[in-house]
Amino acid sequence: MAEAATLEAEIRRLIGLAGPMPVAEFMGHCLGHPRLGYYVTHDPFGSSGDFTTSPEISQMFGELLGLWGAAVWRQMGAPAEIQLIELGPGRGTMMLDMLRAANVMPDFRRAIAVHLVETSPTLLARQKQTLGNLDLSTVWHESLADVPEGPAIIVANEFFDAIPVNQAVKQADGWHERVVGIDLDGKFAFAIAPEPLRFFEQTLPPQVRMAEAGSIYEWRADTSALEMGRRVARGGGGALIIDYGYPESRVGDTFQALRDQRKADPLAAPGLADLTAHVDFQALGSIAESIGCRVHGPVDQATFLRRLGIEQRATNLKKVAPPDKAAAVDAALARLTAGGATGMGNLFKAIGLSAPEIGTLPGFEA
Repeated sequence: MAEAATLEAEIRRLIGLAGPMPVAEFMGHCLGHPRLGYYVTHDPFGSSGDFTTSPEISQMFGELLGLWGAAVWRQMGAPAEIQLIELGPGRGTMMLDMLRAANVMPDFRRAIAVHLVETSPTLLARQKQTLGNLDLSTVWHESLADVPEGPAIIVANEFFDAIPVNQAVKQADGWHERVVGIDLDGKFAFAIAPEPLRFFEQTLPPQVRMAEAGSIYEWRADTSALEMGRRVARGGGGALIIDYGYPESRVGDTFQALRDQRKADPLAAPGLADLTAHVDFQALGSIAESIGCRVHGPVDQATFLRRLGIEQRATNLKKVAPPDKAAAVDAALARLTAGGATGMGNLFKAIGLSAPEIGTLPGFEA
């Protein structure tokens, strides 16, 4: 609690010096403060953490992505050396499962050099425990820009939702940035910057420009998508992004907090809760197309995983699993592919990026 209080005090100090801060700045401090940020001090994954990701639910997820990577490698012409890059590798679970699946294609496995992009020292230490005995080159980086150039396959599962999100509110005189300040009760509270954002409306998708007063629009200024697209377009490779979000740009407030597997007030406990916002897949695709990528999808996660063969993989696992484990395989399959409040199949989307000369990526066939 003391660390969280110190982070809260630091944010209060910054607001006292410069006034209310944009939502993205608040989110950035809460998640990435170099000493007190959530990802610096927490391992958020699994049943003992604040949320559970697809790789932690079942090995099937990472295995299918490993086979996806092998298929993309073939589409690239099977280069002798390929960088397998993961953004935000969590505990390293997905990469370990991907590489195990890659063993079925020895030439692909031998070509791989693993590059992991991670900023959290807590998670980096966990990843080194998970992946420390690999018999291939494994290098960690703080940003994608630090990874050496070359042909690459890039994967990012639940990475973009944790990138700080900006918010603007539609008012009679235009769009105003949404900020975090301190209310009369001394608590953090949302407010609206007094001056409208100049030229902001010109940058909006047409369907957003007609939004009603009071509507909230979210966007990310981070350059990760641009760097990912640049590497794919120039290096002749492919990329896969899986996250929760919406296929087309729209208005709506999706800024949220998760703590102990439950939704929480995103302003209440800086440094103690995971903060996220939905991913705008239309915006991701537009960025990639602007620098020459071919964009595949988005499609919902259920469709993507079924096209990769998750149902057959579940059947095969149950054949070799002890009887008491078969039900767990079925439960994991349902969690990954079902809709509704408890399933991830519809809320989560997948989008693929590739160099223009590469055909349709696996899982995105019409």
